[in-house]
Amino acid sequence: MGFDFLYDTTLEDDQISTHRQSREDHSSDWGTLDGGESLPDVVVWPESVEDVSSVLAAANERSVPVTPYAAGTSLEGHAVPVEGGISLNMTKMDRILDIRPEDFQIDVQPGLLGSEIDELAGDHGLFFPPLPSSGKISTIGGMIANDASGMQTVKYGEIHDWVLRLEAVLADGTVIETGSTAAKTSAGYNLMDLLVGSEGTLAVVTEATLELAGLPEQIWGGRVVFENRTEASAAISDAVQWGVDVAKIELIDELSAAMANRYLDADMPVAPMAFVEFHKNHNIEDEVAFFRSILDEYDVSEVEITESGEEMDELWEVREEMASALKHYDPDLEMLTSGDVTVPISKYADLIDYISELETEHDLEIPSFGHAGDGNIHYTVMVREGDEEHRELGERVDEQIVRHAIELGGTSTGEHGVGMGKQKYLPEEYTDGTVDLMRRIKTAFDPNGILNPGKIFPSE
Repeated sequence: MGFDFLYDTTLEDDQISTHRQSREDHSSDWGTLDGGESLPDVVVWPESVEDVSSVLAAANERSVPVTPYAAGTSLEGHAVPVEGGISLNMTKMDRILDIRPEDFQIDVQPGLLGSEIDELAGDHGLFFPPLPSSGKISTIGGMIANDASGMQTVKYGEIHDWVLRLEAVLADGTVIETGSTAAKTSAGYNLMDLLVGSEGTLAVVTEATLELAGLPEQIWGGRVVFENRTEASAAISDAVQWGVDVAKIELIDELSAAMANRYLDADMPVAPMAFVEFHKNHNIEDEVAFFRSILDEYDVSEVEITESGEEMDELWEVREEMASALKHYDPDLEMLTSGDVTVPISKYADLIDYISELETEHDLEIPSFGHAGDGNIHYTVMVREGDEEHRELGERVDEQIVRHAIELGGTSTGEHGVGMGKQKYLPEEYTDGTVDLMRRIKTAFDPNGILNPGKIFPSE
């Protein structure tokens, strides 16, 4: 099929490319970097809601697939155009449209990098709490599409907790608005929360009103070093269950620490650790003391918690670079997965123990780290490069971990989304009736199935 019809939309010629390099650049994302077989037929760069509407209307009329694309930092292949067609690159829609400090609100376009919100908000004594660890390199549109979350989820919640209003374009080009700039609304169906986390399969977000929060007056943080992973995970669970008001509490296991030391030339203990941070406006010392009292019940070899400073910044740099550290750890090993399972906090220690048992049983390296405070663990099964038998073993172990998390009352994906990689687990998490309802919602929004096809749902 030709794509000359795009020249009859609101796009200018320089917003359309069929060059091979452009198409290859949009054939994969961070989680599928070894791919490249799924090339789009054409790449377009809309610069306005009118551009998006015009492209979608024309594509829908011809049943041409459209796959939204932004920073390409997805870990589950969301931006891969599995059926070809149009790759809709949203990165030119990257402006901050308005900020209203008196209302704790900011209006942004979807191609904006998350860190730029904090930069501007910081001038007003505000910040955007739910930014994921990849906030410096990922866009707001992608975060909304996946209902992303990050290290501060334990205190502040996920992206959907901070989205007030959305402007979006449906598959047929219809522009809609959901939500409100008011603090609350009960007018009609809650379509906004339906769009958040829909992975670009229901509509394309073109504008968002986000809620901001005041920067805390006091920030303390540091690390706790444990004797083993079991003690670390149990202590973290205890702290959350006892109601410690912690803003971040991240688990770093000994293997992850060793990998980070090599990649960043750091000098951390090669032992299980919890990285913690506390946000308060007063009496922060009392909260830290409460946390320390819980640690007294566990085998802890080191506790360092102080007022925010350079050392704490270095800790969070290590955490933010963890995925890259794993990826570059050993040229003879490759990352098979980027696990994203999440379980109720009371089951967190059970999950960590299970991963440790599989690691020992199969003589595998499975570094584990993650947002322990909300029960989220990011694990990576490392397999030998070019060893198909070892890869198959790793894949079986990965499936065991995911299914065990679901059995514990958890989910296959806490923040990375379903995309291509987690489709087979959807029917295991939900009843057939629930998955069927999701399919019917997809059909109602997108009857011709043009928006990000091949994602979320397993093949029938």
